[in-house]
Amino acid sequence: MPTALAIDIGGTKIEVALVDMSGRIRQRARAGSIEVANGEELFSRLARLVDGIDLAAVDVCGVGTGGPMRAAGVAVSPLNIPVWRDFPLRDRLADLTGLTTHVDNDAKALALAEGWMGAAVGVRNYLAMVVSTGVGGGIVLDGRLLDGDDGNAGHIGHVVVEPEGTMLPGHVRGVLEAEASGTAIAFRTGRSARHADLAERERAGMLVGRAVGSVANLLDLRLAVVAGSVALGFGDVFFRAAQAEIDRVAALQHSAGTRIEPAGLGADGPIVGAAAVGFTGLGHQLIGRPR
Repeated sequence: MPTALAIDIGGTKIEVALVDMSGRIRQRARAGSIEVANGEELFSRLARLVDGIDLAAVDVCGVGTGGPMRAAGVAVSPLNIPVWRDFPLRDRLADLTGLTTHVDNDAKALALAEGWMGAAVGVRNYLAMVVSTGVGGGIVLDGRLLDGDDGNAGHIGHVVVEPEGTMLPGHVRGVLEAEASGTAIAFRTGRSARHADLAERERAGMLVGRAVGSVANLLDLRLAVVAGSVALGFGDVFFRAAQAEIDRVAALQHSAGTRIEPAGLGADGPIVGAAAVGFTGLGHQLIGRPR
């Protein structure tokens, strides 16, 4: 059975694991991705995690990381990892592991994972989102994950949802990531998103719902699956507020009835998604198949 070295790189943590084609996760390890002096220090931290993994029977390396990036992860510049700007992640990892390496946006990786064995199995048109330190998205239409010119299609975190909203440094005023991400909530309230009050949790859900409803109107899809520490941590309050706003915004014949659901793979979605990036790179068709 093919096995992937899966690597998930986020704004607060990096994680590595072995994942096989059944979705089984083995040899999992993680470390923080903050409080590093420069990009080389962060890569060294990642390399130490990889060194602890037995790569003897591994077929491919799949990576999910924050964006934006240049096509195929030749260079990555995650907004929430400022020490990496045009960092040559794909080639550095290939040199480290000796494996063919495929890199994609972490939210697009989640879209693959959820269509493979999560809440979107058998669905040919859907949006997957990560609402965490940042906000990202991946779009599947007609059973195919959209890429765009440089692999950044679906970057829903930079859709404007509050034109006169928050001016988060490094962002256009009022984009979703500047309003509903963990970084934005901490910036605006002075407290970690873990300590957000009820109003803040409802507001984050409502603004995510506003973005999802707009995407449903634009792209003729009726399902959004959402993961990430903010969305899953805020729980039912977040999802109820999001659904109410979707019901208000997605009112066209082709978008009415759009629903939002927690990602079926929960906290495992990002690492399974990274593996899915690798398996897709090997030519395996994971999504868009009938149930």
